[in-house]
Amino acid sequence: MTMMTDEFENKFFDHVDANVPLYISRLAEAVAIPSVSSDLPNHLPDINRMIDWTKDHIVDLGGTVELLSNPQGTDDEPLPPILLGTFLAAESPETKKTVCVYGHLDVQPARLEDGWTSDPFILEERDEKLYGRGSTDDKGPALSWLWVVEAHRQLGIDLPVNVKILYEGMEESGSAGMFEAIRDLAKTGQFLSDVDFFCISDNYWLGKEKPCLTYGLRGMAYFQVTVKCCEQDLHSGVLGGTIHEGMTDLVQLMASLVDSSGRILVDGVMDDVEPLTAEESAMYDSIEFDMEAYKDESKVKSVSDKLLHSDKQSLLMARWRYPTLSLHGIEGAFSGAGAKTVIPAEVLGKFSLRLVPDQDPKKIEKLVTAHLESVFRELGSPNAMTVEMIHGAKAWLSSPKHPNYEAAAKAIERVYGDKPDYTREGGSIPITSFIEDATEMNVCLLPVGACDDMAHSTNEKY
Repeated sequence: MTMMTDEFENKFFDHVDANVPLYISRLAEAVAIPSVSSDLPNHLPDINRMIDWTKDHIVDLGGTVELLSNPQGTDDEPLPPILLGTFLAAESPETKKTVCVYGHLDVQPARLEDGWTSDPFILEERDEKLYGRGSTDDKGPALSWLWVVEAHRQLGIDLPVNVKILYEGMEESGSAGMFEAIRDLAKTGQFLSDVDFFCISDNYWLGKEKPCLTYGLRGMAYFQVTVKCCEQDLHSGVLGGTIHEGMTDLVQLMASLVDSSGRILVDGVMDDVEPLTAEESAMYDSIEFDMEAYKDESKVKSVSDKLLHSDKQSLLMARWRYPTLSLHGIEGAFSGAGAKTVIPAEVLGKFSLRLVPDQDPKKIEKLVTAHLESVFRELGSPNAMTVEMIHGAKAWLSSPKHPNYEAAAKAIERVYGDKPDYTREGGSIPITSFIEDATEMNVCLLPVGACDDMAHSTNEKY
């Protein structure tokens, strides 16, 4: 990519500043569309409306759009289409590189009663921050790419590259159909076959002040373990003490997976973790990170004021380069207000592991299953126990020395006047590694959200 001239840079920044109210009003329109992919029976029309809204803006900006039918959709169980958009440079597009931007237009569920200060689907500005579901994950970042194209158009300056848009509406629910679509779109002559670089803006800065580029993501192995003890829920006063209760088994199974210091108790999980090299260790030295601020951002300072690690390098490595296991919840158990004296008939424990490079989800599945079966045998319970891996994805690791990252770093320095930190991320974006594998092209993660944006949580902001 060519560097921006000072004249264009000044025009561009002035244009963006002048149009901030417009960008906010558009984001408000997008946030108002409750495109919740985990509840398709109620929200599929909203996801489709969000995709159509985006399509209309691309067309208005002079781009072309195809809505690709979701490969996993059926007449009985329809799924939202996949949006394919294209903006070609006006002059000699065939000689210019092509950058493809991936993003998603669906969101996590949100209700005011979950603890939101304001209606999650009405964008509200407080303290110069924009609160609303999807504001930072991922509507705000994804739509920002369109306004960059718009700025070039309105300033009469040609795009330095061709831009392709690849947006989906099922990312928050496992990207159903997206992997099959990318595999086919990467074939010769198809939509992705001429892409030189990919860029994703669906993660966050390490802090609140300094921008970063992300070159690594952990993978995922999500499990549920089910224990069934009877055909229906029972009265604990009438039958308690006479049957083998499934909840008793389940809490012991869950407790056998990880200890209170975060140490994974499943044998073999750490076997494929690469040892730390001196070169990798040195990369952590220059990263700007405030341990005390992190306590505030992670909302533990007012409760325990403690983290699992006391130094920056150990904490960041635990967050990025080592696997973790987290317990998420129990389905089937009583969780409402008040007291209900019930013995649940069937309970499902949900937990997941975040994986690092060289860890295979299929191997992790075997290790976890063997561990839980062994613990269950030791309990001597006659109840029925099953283990299922709901989904798994490998970790992803790139090189910050790739030209894609070098171009992004130059852009960051021009905008912020500072070089970016190079970070890895504890979360998972499975589509990242799949894009690289299918297209054999580099993917750069260019976060535009801050560490305290609270994606997936209450009071998400941008």
